[in-house]
Amino acid sequence: MSPHRVPALLRRFAAARSGLAMLEFALALPVVLVLGCYGVETANLALANLRVSQLTASLADNGSRMGMMSTASTVQLRELDINNALQAARLQGSALGIGANGRVTLSSLEYVQQSYDTAPVQRIHWQRCFGLKSGTGYDSSYGTASATAGTDATQANAGTASAGMGDPGAVVTAPSGSGLIFVEVNYDYQRLFGSSFMGPARLHYVASFIVRDRRDFSQLFNPAPAATRSTCDKYTS
Repeated sequence: MSPHRVPALLRRFAAARSGLAMLEFALALPVVLVLGCYGVETANLALANLRVSQLTASLADNGSRMGMMSTASTVQLRELDINNALQAARLQGSALGIGANGRVTLSSLEYVQQSYDTAPVQRIHWQRCFGLKSGTGYDSSYGTASATAGTDATQANAGTASAGMGDPGAVVTAPSGSGLIFVEVNYDYQRLFGSSFMGPARLHYVASFIVRDRRDFSQLFNPAPAATRSTCDKYTS
């Protein structure tokens, strides 16, 4: 090639625009991809928060309504009713894998007077649970009840006394002569892109509803054919 043609070729190369769009795309693609994936992960986290929040409120609402009317014109809460409510929560949270990746605790907080010469107390009468996750941050954060608590009407066969349930500044208590259903859900958020854009996140939600009917708070009933109790010593999905 003649040395005299080199400047002309360089001028033609500098003026070429045919590959400019491809070059710009190649340079911008990593930035756009990272921002896009981060946005999708953030949106998915927001959606998971919404779903867990709704599941928690729905379970507490269902727990405050369920039961069967007895001949004494009171509503008896049965183990079967609780199992049905927990199953509804499982189905509602199936897209999240709530059973495999979280822990759901349903508690009955009640206002009781154990004897005429003692002051009334707030009592976690019984608890029912499902979910495979266990330990601090998953099991009940606001008090516990034994696996047998509430299974009969014996006063001693109940959960621990409590000043209420909830975080400081947001503690709820049962009204006089009644009770409320308190639900706590702890869930490990399942990230779409692993640890690339977000660290581990545990979603924590609580909800409570005052019992809506004239419930018999003496015990949980389990007439034949007896239902399997979803006690909190079990870790099942």
